[in-house]
Amino acid sequence: MPFDFEHAVTAPFRMQPGLRKLTEGCPQFTPTHPASPHLREKLAVLRSQPDQALQNEPGFDPAPALHHAMAQAAAEHPQALTLTPTGQLHARHLGWSVDASGEVHGLTPVGSVEVGLCLNALPAPWRQAALFSLAIEEDLAIVDGRRASLPWLAVALPSHWDPRQKIGRHFAEVHAPVADNAVLVAAGEHLMKLVTAPQRWERFVWNVTRHPGLDAHPQRTPPAPWPAELDEAELSQHTWFRSERQTFIPLPERGQAVFTIRVAVRPLAQAVDTPARAQRLHDALASMSPAVLAYRQLTEARPGLLRWLAARAACADRAPTA
Repeated sequence: MPFDFEHAVTAPFRMQPGLRKLTEGCPQFTPTHPASPHLREKLAVLRSQPDQALQNEPGFDPAPALHHAMAQAAAEHPQALTLTPTGQLHARHLGWSVDASGEVHGLTPVGSVEVGLCLNALPAPWRQAALFSLAIEEDLAIVDGRRASLPWLAVALPSHWDPRQKIGRHFAEVHAPVADNAVLVAAGEHLMKLVTAPQRWERFVWNVTRHPGLDAHPQRTPPAPWPAELDEAELSQHTWFRSERQTFIPLPERGQAVFTIRVAVRPLAQAVDTPARAQRLHDALASMSPAVLAYRQLTEARPGLLRWLAARAACADRAPTA
């Protein structure tokens, strides 16, 4: 399911949970393909800096939750993924398979050599999870509702946060750096219980950014100032709309949920492709507090972006004249 612009971009802007119920049968996974930018950028991270993406709290067993998520992904996309009764995961689009012990197998036809090298270079306990992560566009985390924490992460494409700083921490600690976070933090315990109950949920988050890549780890993509010399039209050409669709796959019997994060990045002009959307984004940006603007690195850019969005919102669609 694509980013729901009208549901997610609202004014006044507030840092809040924004959960909504998933309809029955709505897919929660998106398979990657060999030319997918998600695959390319995830593979670059897992080959060069896997410890920055793959984190497991000591003593935590992710296998039941991961098996549940892989089985769902295989049911949603049988042409791309198969999970055998013995627990072997076949990623057909990638041409590789990993069994429950972590042994890597090439399928016929064998896929990218780079994927195989990546998997074999990882510790055996991480190989199946890594193949699953490469086979889908979503990043993954496991939520422990009883402790309100994240004991396991496979996040190669984070949005300006470091998975190593979130592993095993309480919900309130995880969200402590977020600006204007009072509502979000106050709801934390309730949210963790909610998303690990039988009902499935989704939420959408977004930002406007200078960074065009899917991978926005703070050490791999350090912040850079907005160009001061650009006018609003030029500024818009250097601006990207970054969005996330987040969903929860509950395991109520374990008090857990698998948390999925699908990142998408588009040029700003493509994201606000109608005057109504330009107006919505204008009003949301205009209502952000100074703390939120600083947290999202938008303080310097907002005046120019607001002028550009206002002009775009004023350009109502007109039918061509003879």
